[in-house]
Amino acid sequence: MTPNVLAEVMGQEAEAIAAAAQRLDPAQVEAALQLLELCHGQGGKLVVTGVGKSGIVARKIAATFTSIGLMALYLNPLDALHGDLGVVASRDVVLLLSRSGHSGELLAMLPHLRRRGSPCIALTGGLDSPLAQECAVLLDGSVDREVCPLNLAPTASTAVAMAIGDALAAVWMQRRGISPQDFAANHPAGTLGRQLTLTVADLMVPVARWTALAPTADLPAVLERLTSPALGAAWVEDPARPGHLLGLITDGDLRRTLGSQAPGQWPALTAAELMTRDPITVTTAVLAVTALERMERNHRKAIAVLPVQGDQGELLGLLRLHDLVQAGLA
Repeated sequence: MTPNVLAEVMGQEAEAIAAAAQRLDPAQVEAALQLLELCHGQGGKLVVTGVGKSGIVARKIAATFTSIGLMALYLNPLDALHGDLGVVASRDVVLLLSRSGHSGELLAMLPHLRRRGSPCIALTGGLDSPLAQECAVLLDGSVDREVCPLNLAPTASTAVAMAIGDALAAVWMQRRGISPQDFAANHPAGTLGRQLTLTVADLMVPVARWTALAPTADLPAVLERLTSPALGAAWVEDPARPGHLLGLITDGDLRRTLGSQAPGQWPALTAAELMTRDPITVTTAVLAVTALERMERNHRKAIAVLPVQGDQGELLGLLRLHDLVQAGLA
């Protein structure tokens, strides 16, 4: 059997991360978290910087923190030295990533960051390096060797740096009590974001009063309403309460009723005989995913359309399964 070489190398990276976790100094980790907390409390931001592969990891760490509610950005060290340092303020925290701790661009930034009063955190494998010595907090990102067979390409070291950044973000989320709703607010296009932010009001199709049917409406009138304006259902208005729903007629209601009646009786059918009286309804503030659950939980018949009512019970619109599918919720 051919050995799973890829799995072996991945195992080596996993071992490097596990070893790095054991090497981390709890006092330095706590100091880093406190700086992040202070930064957030003062309305500051996390500035993450690095060059080469460390710069790519830095971009990811910045993106992660931004997505969980701590404003963060990636700062290219070369650009920083040519004007972009203007984005860094005294209330900001700067996280500097370097495998060796000898990156010239990062070291050139340090005096300017000190003058601004911006606290600095070094994430490096060079524990005795100038970067480690000049920063207020040191996070040990060292590895015994890279998983690259030449021990040259940044592999295990970048995996460790990424893992430390992810762990910082996860613990910061826990301490801040970040909820799924908070997370979704920054991810409106993601599945979770849609589930926790989209309401019935966002997806419903408004209905005009003129589309209402009277309970006495005949079959041709019902068919006309079902096909135009193509809402997927026709609604029957309560004569005693204008604008309020008496019943709903869907294609399924029409098929079931016609199937139970002799064709000779069809011309005498009225909207009141075709409709589902007191259908399941929702209000505008209900989450769209909750409305979908109500559709799916119904055991009497398949529901493809839900009437949407206002605070006074008036009909405002129709929520269709088609709309929920298009929104990526079904």
